[in-house]
Amino acid sequence: MNYFLTYAVYVLILSVLMGLSTWKLFKKMGYNPLFAFVPFYNYFVIQKETGHPKWWVAIAYLPIVGPIMMTVFHLFLMKHFGKSSFSQQLLTVILPFLYMAFVNYSKDAEVHKEDELYLTEEEKQGKKKESFVGSITFAVVFATIVHVFVTQPFGIPTGSMERTLLVGDFLFVNKWTYGFRMPMRPVAIPFLQGTIMDTGEKGNPKDDPKSYVEGIKLPYERIFQFKKPQKNDIVVFNYPQDSVHKAIDRMDPYVKRCVAVAGDIIEMRAGRLFVNGKPETILGDQQKQHKFIAVTGSQLDIPSLYRQYGFLPVQEIQTQTGFMYDFQGLTDQTAREIKALPQIIELREHIWPKDSAAVAYKVNSTRDAYTKNIDTTQSIFPVNKKWNQDWYGPLKIPKKGDVVTLNQETLPEYQWIISEYEHNKLENRNGKIFINGKETTQYTIQQDYYMMIGDNRDASLDARFFGFVPEENIVGSPMFTWLSVEGLFADKSSSYQPEGKKVRWDRMFKATNTGEAHKTSYWWVAALILILFFGWDYIARLFKKKPKED
Repeated sequence: MNYFLTYAVYVLILSVLMGLSTWKLFKKMGYNPLFAFVPFYNYFVIQKETGHPKWWVAIAYLPIVGPIMMTVFHLFLMKHFGKSSFSQQLLTVILPFLYMAFVNYSKDAEVHKEDELYLTEEEKQGKKKESFVGSITFAVVFATIVHVFVTQPFGIPTGSMERTLLVGDFLFVNKWTYGFRMPMRPVAIPFLQGTIMDTGEKGNPKDDPKSYVEGIKLPYERIFQFKKPQKNDIVVFNYPQDSVHKAIDRMDPYVKRCVAVAGDIIEMRAGRLFVNGKPETILGDQQKQHKFIAVTGSQLDIPSLYRQYGFLPVQEIQTQTGFMYDFQGLTDQTAREIKALPQIIELREHIWPKDSAAVAYKVNSTRDAYTKNIDTTQSIFPVNKKWNQDWYGPLKIPKKGDVVTLNQETLPEYQWIISEYEHNKLENRNGKIFINGKETTQYTIQQDYYMMIGDNRDASLDARFFGFVPEENIVGSPMFTWLSVEGLFADKSSSYQPEGKKVRWDRMFKATNTGEAHKTSYWWVAALILILFFGWDYIARLFKKKPKED
């Protein structure tokens, strides 16, 4: 409810600004000046007077789409009063209410009427250009509506979900699977996730220009939530420990399998997953994969193995007696076949020792100082446990309403929940814990949490490292793979990269979240999307008013 109240305040502010900057113009068009202050109706009047489709007003205040449409309406209004030069249009776009107010309070602002019979050739060309720009705008708006409110494309750049989702797969994500999460940054550039551009490895990611306005924000709200993530669902979510983007819906998108839901207890024993004390259920589209170390007397033909098995993240190290290979993500069947190769001296599964903590460090050094801090994104969660990827837990996943005990031992497990995900002021002073200024030994969990882990367990940065995923970070679930290209992304987990790029036609438009070994084809959806996207011009003409016959 807070979401819609906050949004209503934004609408009220925009309506007041619109009224103050255009009321005299409305009067000159023959309308009551108060109409300039009325949400939706003010833009309806503009569309009516300028001869443009009035139904566009219905999307005037939608998040992300609304600012685009408002800009279009402002341009229509200014052109209606003869302000159509490039500089005037530019001012309307970048300083809308200021420039419209300037025109509104100027003495020479009058309605500019055009008569088609007396238009010059240059003016006719201008109208054709305007029509073309309008058509492009409609296409962008239509695509933005689909992108924001229906489905979003998502690419797979890493091998963490092999062999279920391959590097180079492109998915359409259903944003309504777990209820629609309303946009939290309503003013943003369409189609961009968090930043406009990447400044590169030498720059600070926090300095990258953002694709959204940070100051205009809305609280978390999810509507029509008829189901929640279930065990074994493949889920797309925003990376909860993104240090660059504080806006939840602008954090980097990740895709993993939900292996445990709120209230479950998860445990890894020698690389095998157990939930509530029972071995995990392996679905038809899922394969058990493990890390193997191979010792050989001579070099392996890795390109040939890659072509044979399709995916083979491997690190090659030359030794005094031969070579050693670190294979991540071998199935038992693939391991047996590789073990049978004549070059193989030894092939063993790699399991991290029990009670050995997986900890990584960030090293900061200068000429006068040297510091070493724990890198929580690469260290095991929570950082005070002697756990690793293969021996993990038992760990209970927090559930809404749970009352958890807080002390120095349990605090690393819940500190991100309390301070970052549920937005409280957390302090740890002199061995005592304070929440919002009050000392406490308990905390009540405010939302459900989930454990998201990649199918390729030994090559996955997942919840074992970054911790619980809040429900508010859930985006949706992948529907189908609309494109799959081998070799499109460099695999950082492998010293071998495939040569060239190859389209995997057999994966295109296949379902991705069903658990079935043989996926349903969605070619009909692809055809429908293409018809809708490229048929926008015809659809737009249907809504245009037909001229009356004399």
